Amino acid sequence: MLAAENDALPKAKVGGIGDVLRDLPPALVELGCRVTVIIPGYGHLSAQPGAQALATFPVSFAGSTRQVVLYSVPTRPGYAASVQVRHWVVEHPLFSLCGPGHLYCDDPPGRPFARDATKFAFFCAAAAELLVQGHCEMPEVIHLHDWHTAFFLLLRRCRSRYWPLQSVRCVFTIHNLALQGVRPLDDDPSSLAKWFPDVNYPHALVADPRWPQCMNPMATAIRLADAVHTVSPSYAREILHPSDVEARGYYGGEGLERDLMQAQAQDRLHGILNGCNYADNYPVDWHWSDVVQLLNRQILAWVGRSAQVASCHFIALNQLNRWRTRRPETVMTSIGRLTSQKFRLLIQPCTDGRSALEHLLDGLGEQGVLILLGQGDPEYRQFFTEIAGQRGNFLFLYGYSDTVSQALYHCGDLFLMPSSFEPCGISQMLAMRAGQPCLVRDVGGLHDTVSHGVNGFVFSGDSLSEQAEHLVMTVHEALKLRRNYPERWHDIVHNAAAARFLWSDSAQAYIKQLYGGAGPR
Repeated sequence: MLAAENDALPKAKVGGIGDVLRDLPPALVELGCRVTVIIPGYGHLSAQPGAQALATFPVSFAGSTRQVVLYSVPTRPGYAASVQVRHWVVEHPLFSLCGPGHLYCDDPPGRPFARDATKFAFFCAAAAELLVQGHCEMPEVIHLHDWHTAFFLLLRRCRSRYWPLQSVRCVFTIHNLALQGVRPLDDDPSSLAKWFPDVNYPHALVADPRWPQCMNPMATAIRLADAVHTVSPSYAREILHPSDVEARGYYGGEGLERDLMQAQAQDRLHGILNGCNYADNYPVDWHWSDVVQLLNRQILAWVGRSAQVASCHFIALNQLNRWRTRRPETVMTSIGRLTSQKFRLLIQPCTDGRSALEHLLDGLGEQGVLILLGQGDPEYRQFFTEIAGQRGNFLFLYGYSDTVSQALYHCGDLFLMPSSFEPCGISQMLAMRAGQPCLVRDVGGLHDTVSHGVNGFVFSGDSLSEQAEHLVMTVHEALKLRRNYPERWHDIVHNAAAARFLWSDSAQAYIKQLYGGAGPR
């Protein structure tokens, strides 16, 4: 497996890719497979105690030959390592372009993905080279994750040195179709011509459907992979249709629906739901006083990182004081990055001009509270800060903490996840695992995991305004059911906690549908 992240390693995760690379390999091992996971070293993974250099080898990239070092690295503390999963990294200064330990770079709007695309194009060349040079035995399957690994497929097809890799089945998983890594074909230091000047490629193989003078790594991988995989069955169907974001908030195929439809017609497109790890789901009795103390400590830790107190933290500390001595009747929670994907519907105006969030808080009442944990877009930060300053039943925690997340999953009564699109989603699985029903939009992996009135609540709508109205109505419906029909509510809570989305099931489907039956020798 080639990927940008791997949460089996310390500080090697940013998003859901890291979760998958942590949990999927052990599930495959249980079915008799041997797995090697390779990611860039980012200047810090190879420097940790226990890292062992396995080989040094030359890689041709950007007109020169560079020496890359292959390391075997230990897993992070607390991760149950399997001897049948090898965790490797490749190391070179190019993999830490933004400083040691930074997985991704924050490039300016005029040059999106510039440093990351260069870094991951080099990573793919290094991975192809270590295979053809024999530093790793030739696998039965090469599993590539997201646009960062797409260049491997291009090299496999178009650089003669790597043609032997065409006999190995290559699977490409789409984790986030919205991020495609688009870069110019030439006339730029971060371009296909600069990275691989010796590679002759058909223009149609790499061109972006919207900007023909640019390479689209995601599109290239979809065109070249032996199997294309999305992380839920519903998302595999949704991406076959054009996006209609402004009118309906529908993201669809993000401009690649024609390539995806061709993959489906060739029986190469498969949707398999991600799993969730239940082994570490120990019952936790979170007393409300413990939760308040934890949140107070975390907010103060965020405050301490700056010479000035941010208004969002100041308001949060004051809001927390209101609930210090007693638990609210209803604790609604939400966790996610502050992006349009996750929270656009909360700021969407309803028919009276007020936001869906304000209407939601009206229904929650003064005896309830919505706790939202997340960081990201400054515009969303400002909006949520303003609402928190006006409403006593909205606690906005700007930042992220695994410990706080776990506390919110376990202490909440209803988890809110109004995503505009969701390839799979893990937050709803973690909330359900902790016995907290979820209220979600009927899209992607949320559709495949939450059933209305059974283990949670689901809303839909054809337009953005209709979706916002339905979101508010569904929240009111859920709160009314909890208040007036405790037995039915108990059943929903029980069903949420009992739901299982097992990696063992996903791994079996991977072997059958994606790997062509390849498995233990």
